Amino acid sequence: MRVKLEDTIDLKKIADSGQCFRWKEVADSRFRVCAFGRVRYLTQEGEKSFTIDCDQEEYQTIWKDYLDIDTDYDGIIASIDRADDFLTRAGQAGRGIRILRQDPLETLITFIISQRKNIPAIKSCVEKLCHACGSFLGNYDGEEIYSFPDLMGLSALSCQKCGGDCCTYKRAGLDSCSLGYRMPYIQDTVSRLIMNPSLIEYLDQLDDKALYEELLGFKGVGKKVANCTALFGFHRLDFFPIDVWIKRVIDQEYGGRFDHTLYSPFAGVIQQYMFYYYRQTH
Repeated sequence: MRVKLEDTIDLKKIADSGQCFRWKEVADSRFRVCAFGRVRYLTQEGEKSFTIDCDQEEYQTIWKDYLDIDTDYDGIIASIDRADDFLTRAGQAGRGIRILRQDPLETLITFIISQRKNIPAIKSCVEKLCHACGSFLGNYDGEEIYSFPDLMGLSALSCQKCGGDCCTYKRAGLDSCSLGYRMPYIQDTVSRLIMNPSLIEYLDQLDDKALYEELLGFKGVGKKVANCTALFGFHRLDFFPIDVWIKRVIDQEYGGRFDHTLYSPFAGVIQQYMFYYYRQTH
């Protein structure tokens, strides 16, 4: 079906924005997206339109919310202080990026994986994890695609280096997990969630400050991962993750200080414009 919007959307910029790891450009302006146990193809049609291979009901109940269609991103760009030359350019360059409403469990696990890895390496690790303990969804573009594993699937992860009786990855025909020190972090997180199945729902009800503190309580979750999980997994748009790219922006463009609270409650959107623009130009 074809979707026409009043606001700008740019699928390629979303795919390149560092917030999601299961988007793949399979042809010019055409993206394979795996989320919520489904595989769908989104194709850019114009600045404010795209197609998606699902019916109207599925789009309305799943993908419209996932793509955050109802948020006025052009309005956020219009709010940028025009005296801030860098941020004005970043906003225009990033026009069309949207903060996806991703599954909180998937986001927490994938950003634990993301530590000290570049985006291609993160994507590779995430696909291996899905292959090892997700559900088979079918063959797409010559690849076997698996869903992101649920808690029960993740609880079956076994690593001999972490005291397990076998390697889940080798059992699945994979050479390795490439997770290293992150594996026990994932296992600890999964164990905590298994013991409290309603914990994700509980976290979702907390205010921003309490959510952040709770996320820091997960083993291996530091400030950056907590901020990313809150922004991308719980859709708290005021969180402002600082990674190496954003630190460079703040140091080189703002003399070491940037007051992101000036753009509350959409500081996280501003962060995405900074991140995208700086990576594209450096």
